[in-house]
Amino acid sequence: MISPGQAFSATYAQTRGRFLEAAAAAGLQIESHAHPLPGRDAETLAMDVALAGAPDAHHLLVVSSGCHGVEGFCGSGVQVFALHDQEWRDTAARQGVAVLYIHALNPYGFSHLRRVTQENVDLNRNFQDFSAPLPANAAYAPLHELLLPAHWPPDADNQAALAGYVQAHGVSHFQTAVTQGQHDFPQGLFFGGTAPTWSNRTLRTVLRRHAQQARRIGWIDLHTGLGPSGHGERIFAARNDAATLQRARAWWDGGGATPVTSFYDGSSSSAPVRGLLFQGVYDECPQAEYTGIALEYGTLPLPDMILALRAEQWLQLHPEAPAAQAAAIRQQMRDAFYVDTDSWRGQIISQARQAMFQAAAGLAGTAPG
Repeated sequence: MISPGQAFSATYAQTRGRFLEAAAAAGLQIESHAHPLPGRDAETLAMDVALAGAPDAHHLLVVSSGCHGVEGFCGSGVQVFALHDQEWRDTAARQGVAVLYIHALNPYGFSHLRRVTQENVDLNRNFQDFSAPLPANAAYAPLHELLLPAHWPPDADNQAALAGYVQAHGVSHFQTAVTQGQHDFPQGLFFGGTAPTWSNRTLRTVLRRHAQQARRIGWIDLHTGLGPSGHGERIFAARNDAATLQRARAWWDGGGATPVTSFYDGSSSSAPVRGLLFQGVYDECPQAEYTGIALEYGTLPLPDMILALRAEQWLQLHPEAPAAQAAAIRQQMRDAFYVDTDSWRGQIISQARQAMFQAAAGLAGTAPG
């Protein structure tokens, strides 16, 4: 086993190298789906997949990273550590649980220190039925120009206008209006897109190839950005179904110490969100009983996280920004979604490891209760 610090890397290229090396050392076959664009440093981008266990296993755990690009530094570290963790690998194998590691769902955003894809799409808002009218988010429209002013940093008038909006409508309304997803402003925040992204289509290919034989599927999708620093909130990630929520809580509640929250009932730090990743499982693997969580690790307070997203999106709209300002904004973005300390990394690994052991027990039917 390696130390938590040895599992994490400073760039996308380094994370990919460590993931591929760890998978190869574990004797796993690697499948790479090349992205059509280069990375920020002209490196090759890919969604990399490694399967531990029998290809025809009826119980499958998916562990995925980098849905929101820059959040991949955290998720990749969890995956690399797990691939070196012999106790974890032996336990999953003994329980007949295959583990599908999907590294860098959104490699473009990961490399370019963006949350979104090359289409400026939030992948976790992109799993919609695009043959039907897309859901409206009327509350976002009056905020769009306030969130992305002509000049950065925002001036006093802009700050006062946003503060007035929050005071009038409340923090919860503001968070929902901004983050739930919107389909009308392609250069705005939390844009859900008007068609499936490359990452959406590629993930569906992976699921069709590796998950259609499974009868039970568990999923831990690794995220950062919400909640107290270092705390891994277990956010229910499935359709609003009482039986599925009960099963998720039986697997992951940990005796109540780490409750599974849900934005459906208001217990989560996340606002209600539409077009989520898990829809791909329902579409591509209808034969399986599905249970999933987003393991969401806290970094900075919500206002600071949203400020970093605003700054980064402003930079995309203003490529003429001075080099020093651009560099500062990119660093601000990285810091908003990855805390570069041994203490934080240790918290991430310990909580993810517990969640994976719990998921394997749940899939195998050996979870307590």
